Amino acid sequence: MTEHDEQAERDERAAFIEAVGDALAAWNLSRATGRVYGFLLLRSEPATLDTIGAELSLSAGGVSTAARELVSWGLARTIPQPGSRRLRVEAVGGFEQLLAASHERTRAFIRTLRSGTALTGDVRASERLSAVTRLFESYVEAGDEMLRRHRGDDGDRTTQG
Repeated sequence: MTEHDEQAERDERAAFIEAVGDALAAWNLSRATGRVYGFLLLRSEPATLDTIGAELSLSAGGVSTAARELVSWGLARTIPQPGSRRLRVEAVGGFEQLLAASHERTRAFIRTLRSGTALTGDVRASERLSAVTRLFESYVEAGDEMLRRHRGDDGDRTTQG
């Protein structure tokens, strides 16, 4: 590979990492979290927090926060290093996990919306709350169907609401 090719590949990797950062920022995750995820997706091996910080020019605190956020969304896992307090991090999935996690959070929101039904003071407010609830229920149902197709599931899974 020529020096020009290597530079082009580095530029493409950097553009990918930035694009993933922008995409996850649209999902209300931090842009740094998205950049860390993009970086991890391109690696075949887990990376230390120090390596991630150095490669992406992020602070130790920023990398640590990003790693925790990715783990909480099911997009990464941490791997302890024997005999050390240091952790390595690796990506564990794609947007399928992000969508599944988003659906779980949306289901929690739907439960909250449903709990407000008895609190509406009139028919107009009740109808509006019901319409909003149905919209989010439809969103989750459509997303679950898409995920089932993606996974190749033919069985009927019951969604928890």
